[in-house]
Amino acid sequence: MMRPLRSCAAALACALALAATARAQAPAAAAAGYPDRPIRLIVPFPPGGGTDILARLLATGLAGQAHWTVVADNKAGAGGTIGIGEAVKAAPTGYDLVLGQKDNLVIGPWLYKNLSWNPTQDLVAVAHVAYTPVLIATSANSRFKTLADVLAAARAAPGTITYGSPGNGTSIHLAGDLFEKAAGIELSHIPYKGSNPALMDTLAGNVHLLLSSVPSAMGQIKAGKLRPLAVTSARRSTSLPEVPTVAESGFKDFDVSTWYGLFAPAGTPAQVIGILNTEVNKLLATADIRAAIQAQGAEPEAMSAAQLGALLRTDYARWKGIVQASGAKID
Repeated sequence: MMRPLRSCAAALACALALAATARAQAPAAAAAGYPDRPIRLIVPFPPGGGTDILARLLATGLAGQAHWTVVADNKAGAGGTIGIGEAVKAAPTGYDLVLGQKDNLVIGPWLYKNLSWNPTQDLVAVAHVAYTPVLIATSANSRFKTLADVLAAARAAPGTITYGSPGNGTSIHLAGDLFEKAAGIELSHIPYKGSNPALMDTLAGNVHLLLSSVPSAMGQIKAGKLRPLAVTSARRSTSLPEVPTVAESGFKDFDVSTWYGLFAPAGTPAQVIGILNTEVNKLLATADIRAAIQAQGAEPEAMSAAQLGALLRTDYARWKGIVQASGAKID
């Protein structure tokens, strides 16, 4: 005997309601026991660099604080965009995270035209970790004692003062381009394949200035071989408190920094994001982790996941024009 249509409709409605309830409860169930296995933290650069060191500080800190197992997984290449792509393709469970930064999340998409992902659509913000300014420095033997000396020389002979950077299209190169525009000067940019070659040529006197991250230059500063002239952040670097900011040197509101943050694949449950954000922010409040991050020349800074997401969206839109105006191209 055929079941009456009314009964079939009721059964179907009941099944749909149960399915909807199950879907609604799934994220909460996933978060309830999270994490119950190791978390993979993708590092989009090779071992030993600043991003890698920061990622391993987080992994060690979370192991001690929350008793989590966090495994750093280096996926380097293409300016960090390969590692970001790896995270985008991962399952949105909270067990695959990536430590991204301005270079690969904000600038990279405007330089690499064939990327298959969009950072504002394919990733979800988890927790801000730290930021670092760009350092403007020169050899200890240089005739430039202050940033004002550089400005005077550049205005007297436009285009003759050279500066080295880790490469075309990096946030450090673009910081130099923005500084030129703010100061109304013309410098000559010499791109290198990484920070160390640029540093070595600055020490040798082959270029007048070095634009670099603070961690990359700290060893030579401490050795007395490199003279820091200014940092590009709004506030002075904790690692170099005696070095003025560009803003203090006459360029009000100048602020160019590189930030680092944890991200997860889009669709990761909000409850899991909340657990991660709480633990990372708790870690960033401890004296030991703050000191360890500052020793690398970075500044720890906690944010809510929503604040980091807003930062990503704002910078992503802003830096499109900056990249295009600079004429930066991939080497």
